[in-house]
Amino acid sequence: MPQRIVIVGSGFAGFWAALSARRLLALNLEKGVPEASNVEVVVIAPDANLVMRPRLYEPNPADMSAPVDDVYRACGVRFVYGIVDTIRTADLEVEMVDRAGVRSTMPYDKLILAAGSRVVHPDVPGLTDSAFSVDQMEDAVKLDRHLQSLASKPPSKGRNTVVVCGGGFTGVEVAAELPGRLRAILGEEADFRVVVVERNPVISPDLGPEPRPHIAKALKDLGVESKLGTSVTSLDAGGVTLSSGEHIETLTAIWTAGVAATPLAKQVPGQKDEFGRLQVDQCLRVPSAKDVFAAGDAASAAADDSGHCAKMSCQHAGPLGKIAGYNAAAELLNIPTIPYSQPVYRVCLDLGAAGAVIGKGWEVDVQSTGHSAKPVKQFINRTLIYPPKANAADAFAAADPAFDGSDPAVNHPTLSRFLEEHGIPV
Repeated sequence: MPQRIVIVGSGFAGFWAALSARRLLALNLEKGVPEASNVEVVVIAPDANLVMRPRLYEPNPADMSAPVDDVYRACGVRFVYGIVDTIRTADLEVEMVDRAGVRSTMPYDKLILAAGSRVVHPDVPGLTDSAFSVDQMEDAVKLDRHLQSLASKPPSKGRNTVVVCGGGFTGVEVAAELPGRLRAILGEEADFRVVVVERNPVISPDLGPEPRPHIAKALKDLGVESKLGTSVTSLDAGGVTLSSGEHIETLTAIWTAGVAATPLAKQVPGQKDEFGRLQVDQCLRVPSAKDVFAAGDAASAAADDSGHCAKMSCQHAGPLGKIAGYNAAAELLNIPTIPYSQPVYRVCLDLGAAGAVIGKGWEVDVQSTGHSAKPVKQFINRTLIYPPKANAADAFAAADPAFDGSDPAVNHPTLSRFLEEHGIPV
């Protein structure tokens, strides 16, 4: 009887989960395993584009996606346009609505939840109506259009001021890029102001102490102000009010503070972490729903044996997807699953015209900064994270959970090779 792996989401985790599952099925089909021909891999998502979410802080975000329907076809993955809003684990089915608003259900034998995450909107007065974000493609495009429109407005404090609410990873990248964007829009001599508001007493609190001086200096060199140890208490069309009582006039407030896993995770029984991610076992299976796997920002997974957890990042989403896809297919083929492990952690933070900072390890030991680090960030954003060509051989090779780029015949770039070429220790 035919069996089906359903993958909810076509971001980095969902995309690589689909290719990894199909790869294992294809390998076993070549070996003459009859069960491999009876398993269908289906991806359900609103569109067949891989959004370059790590790049949405850059100018022209409307161009930050890559079509993957041709890759799916080349690899034998069936893509279904739809938005899943209901998961029934007891019935082994999901419910979705298509572009025309028609509802339908799809049964599954194995489900991989890879529907990502969204920025958190706490109960701050005016936040929903008055703040922009770079969370999703539509958010970043809306912000970009707004920034472009500033040139048609008369100069004022509000027009020439941008407030970035949140000084974490995304907030810093947004803020560091803004001076260049604003000069391109308002003119090289424009008198503008970019302010980062961070409730913690330090900038980039999650990145640790070693990169912090480099980040702080870069922001200062770029003319970006940092207001630390204070938070946003309200927003309106004319500005932002801080917990210190200060009111900053601005037409552009950008919210980057906080993230939470897809709300669909709440429909899967099992423990969740503080981000709403599903707690999974070493094989990325949800223990309380044995036919459900989670990957990417939906999964709270141990990355090593030292207590470190996978981050909600592109860096972890791809490997998580590959393992989840492999294991979902492996269970249907009755072959051993493989554990997820990603002990090496890297940080590459864009600092706009000030370059970048590269760090390695969970404590983020700085390896390179400034303009010497910038090519690495550009390589990651412009090459590394993009999907392979619509060629099953190359796509399957890149989807191998053990793939490290050592095969020069595979047309897929790797960070390790790039770092070696640029003299940065791997």
